[in-house]
This record gives sequence, structure tokens and C-alpha cells, in this order.
Amino acid sequence: MEYRSPVYNVIAVPIDKIKPNTYNPNAVAPPEMKLLYDSIRVDGYTMPIVCYYNKENDEYIIVDGFHRYRVMLEHPDIREREKGMLPVAVINKSIDQRMASTIRHNRARGSHNVDMMSNIVKELHELGRSDAWISKHLGMDRDEILRLKQITGLAALFKDVGFGKAWQPAEEIEE
Repeated sequence: MEYRSPVYNVIAVPIDKIKPNTYNPNAVAPPEMKLLYDSIRVDGYTMPIVCYYNKENDEYIIVDGFHRYRVMLEHPDIREREKGMLPVAVINKSIDQRMASTIRHNRARGSHNVDMMSNIVKELHELGRSDAWISKHLGMDRDEILRLKQITGLAALFKDVGFGKAWQPAEEIEE
């Protein structure tokens, strides 16, 4: 079967069936949110929200597009004009792949909240993902991963890291 990108199957989904994910570290400052609102007001929705469909709860979990979703939630004029429907491209991926996808989408555009990024690295580690996997899928170098792990303070994140002796106590050198 030939691969077909999700954007070729965009569907209109009622905003009430769309839910934010719990791991998005992206933050948009108020001036940029106003600009996004203005863009959607003037140009309409030009990019779909990327979601995972959760059949069990009959809901769409946002992978990318939270702030476009927020514009509709916070602006009745947009919600009314769009009849409460958002354009959605659905991806069917596991939670770790969705987290990685969210980060790739965000990093291609802007900056992240450091604490939330640290928590994502922690969660991916707890899901069994290696530093190499995180590096490859989130576009981070080893130093960035190490810094984010340090922020969480979770010792288990360092179980595979070898530490060398930086110094020896003077008493040991003399003996």
C-alpha cells in the first residue's frame, strides 16, 4: 500500500470532540496569540490541527495545533464563522511517537517551556526510550538531553551514565 500523508485526508471535527494533550511544552506569548487570532480571522484556518483519534472516548487528542484550537475556544466570532468545526489531520501513532511528533512540530516553529520539556524527556525515559531515541526523534543533542534530565532531578534517568572521578581526596593521594 502506498503511503499517503494525513493532510490529504483532512476532516471537519466538532471542537467539543477535540482535547489538548497533557505534554505540550509550547507556549505562545499574548502578542503572538493576537497575531494568530488576526491571521485566522483574516485568512481562515489554513493549516489543520493534527490529532490522534481515541476510539474508546470518541475524542481527538491534539498532537499539533493547540493554539489554533485555542483561538476557536476563546473567540466566539471564529467559532461561529467556522460552525464549531476544526480541520483535523489524523495520525495513528503510539503515545511516544505522538510526543515526538509534537516536539518536532514545535521545534520547527518556536521555543519550549523548559520544565515541560524536562518532563517529556522523563516520561519518554520511563516509557523505555533511550537517549539515542530521544535525540533522533526530538532533534536534541546529548548535552540538551542531559540538561533536561538534570532539571527533573530523577536519579533513575542517570542509571546508564558513567561517571568518572573528577578528583581524589588529598588523603588518598598521600597514602
